[in-house]
Amino acid sequence: MFYTFARALLRVLYRFLFRLEAKRKDYVPKEGGVVLCSNHISLLDPPAIGIMLDRKVRFMAKAELFDVPVLGKIINGLGAFPVKRGGVGKETIRTAFNLLRDGDIMGIFPEGTRNTDGAVAAKKGAAMIALKSGAAVVPVAVIGEYKLFRKTKVVYGPPIDMSDLLKHGSGALELATERIMEHIHRIILEETAAS
Repeated sequence: MFYTFARALLRVLYRFLFRLEAKRKDYVPKEGGVVLCSNHISLLDPPAIGIMLDRKVRFMAKAELFDVPVLGKIINGLGAFPVKRGGVGKETIRTAFNLLRDGDIMGIFPEGTRNTDGAVAAKKGAAMIALKSGAAVVPVAVIGEYKLFRKTKVVYGPPIDMSDLLKHGSGALELATERIMEHIHRIILEETAAS
């Protein structure tokens, strides 16, 4: 109930303030576990990626945020789950797998932190969760700068087939991470060229 209300409110705010446009939402499967893998340019990204979809999207959030009196209740109500500083622990991984096994959508930023200039290398966590869960992996690109009354776009891409990578053993995570980031960058280049 809270999620539905918050999503509707945020849709109005994001559309008004940032002229948010979501493109190719039909690439996100209507059911089953899905990992949305996106670039990360702002703290405003998680809502932007999730609010335009009709399915609930769950994100990892820093554990300390859950201790902030009002904010903690809000992000908990929005379906976020905690990750401790210093890396993703076993409990967080277990939570992610359970969500995907239950057919939920999980949003994740492979770079692990905001990256506006391309200087942050992607980590293998997103690829590991994607490969081991067997969930559909959908690349997402956030394009724009969240400047007031200027267009920001969220563009979803077709699910990435990574079945061929399972035979690569320990090298699979590296290859999967590269493939995910290649798809995200391809969306950015295509959309930038079309603008």
